[in-house]
Amino acid sequence: MLAIDLITDTIPPLKTSDTGSKALIWMDEFKVRQLPIVKNLEYIGLISEADVLDLNQPDEPLEQHKLSLIQPYVTRYQHIFDVIKMMSELDLSLLPVVDENKYLGIIPLHHLFLSFSKISSIAENGGLIVLELNINDYSLSEVGQIVESNDSKVLSSYVTSHTDSTKLELTIKINKTNIADIIQTFNRYGYTIKASFQDSDYADNMKERLDYLMNYLKI
Repeated sequence: MLAIDLITDTIPPLKTSDTGSKALIWMDEFKVRQLPIVKNLEYIGLISEADVLDLNQPDEPLEQHKLSLIQPYVTRYQHIFDVIKMMSELDLSLLPVVDENKYLGIIPLHHLFLSFSKISSIAENGGLIVLELNINDYSLSEVGQIVESNDSKVLSSYVTSHTDSTKLELTIKINKTNIADIIQTFNRYGYTIKASFQDSDYADNMKERLDYLMNYLKI
């Protein structure tokens, strides 16, 4: 999924002729901590609540102030992982998408979570298995073959590595909740299983937690 696919039109950008007071009203209305500023579709930067509160005259147009704005953005063809990385590192509630300095739109945090949950199958029913592996023994193709040998499919997977460790954790989401046979096969192949979740109650609980998170981000 690319940045261009994540854009929404639910939050409009500020113009340089808008005031700081308007920026605060919009931030409260849309439940965000930053807003983009544009001038004739040219991306100027992100203004934060703290930036507005530092203005001596918040009722004057933003163009009359000397603003030191951050200018984070992604281009239309950057991957969703790039979006997640930048928003996480800069603690942003939204991220503009820009093409040759032309403002295309923004990606709000709550929409990013929703999109990521879809591509990672978080809301899908299924079982989870967490494997502990030596880095040199990691083979996703072998893991996939073991799952498929039990008439199942890997819906998604992710790797968690640890600093100063030769081991990693591989979490796989499988398309069925009864995964006892798959666990037995992994044990037979000598895999270390750190955790597994296989009942429908767990799947329902994960969906409830995702729904709660989405509702929280919209508060």
